[in-house]
Amino acid sequence: MLFYGVDMVYLRVSAGLVMLAIASVLDIRKREINDILWISFGAVAVVLLVVGPEPWNELRLIAVSMIIAPIALVVWRFGFFGGADAFCLIVLAGLAPMTSLQPVQVTPLTTLTNAAIISIAPFFVNLGRNLLAISGKQDIFDGFEETRLNKVVALFIGYRAKNPRHSFSMERLVGGKKRLNFGFHHAENAEFCSTMDTWVTPGIPYIIYIALGFVVQIIYGDLIFGFIRHII
Repeated sequence: MLFYGVDMVYLRVSAGLVMLAIASVLDIRKREINDILWISFGAVAVVLLVVGPEPWNELRLIAVSMIIAPIALVVWRFGFFGGADAFCLIVLAGLAPMTSLQPVQVTPLTTLTNAAIISIAPFFVNLGRNLLAISGKQDIFDGFEETRLNKVVALFIGYRAKNPRHSFSMERLVGGKKRLNFGFHHAENAEFCSTMDTWVTPGIPYIIYIALGFVVQIIYGDLIFGFIRHII
């Protein structure tokens, strides 16, 4: 597929990467992304479709990729990620539908499933941070009356921050005693913690996981399918 000598696949991938880079920077700095970004790159998707050499074939591919739209909207409404993340996935499906630079199988959900797998990484970062604190003789559970199991779970979910920023509190008072709180934090309604020296779980923008999931899709493919291939 050529357009003025440029491979259309690379144009689509480049547009997707530029959109994700801008969105990630905005979300990290402001924790908010203006809808004009999605409108602008939605227009880019339309232009790429119109000027492409095989618009009808690409339109069918985009239509299949749009299965991500209802899924992303439902996940948003349940609060697992924000509206910006949902719109990002939808526009990305129009910009680079089921695209990979590797000859591997990619589904409309690949970016999302890759992102979900990558989002597990902070658990191990938290664990490493907590183990370093414990090895430094810090009593990170000072003032808590908790079971050993809850403490182990907390090691993965969060950490004790002296000056939390863009994080959600993991503490609550029960009968005047501090307890760990593993409750669900709604992506758009939960407020960031401002209490000093408290247990928190980091509020990492999900757009970053989506960006990484897309990059993995482009250079590798589907992490789940790749794992199954290795097993078989």
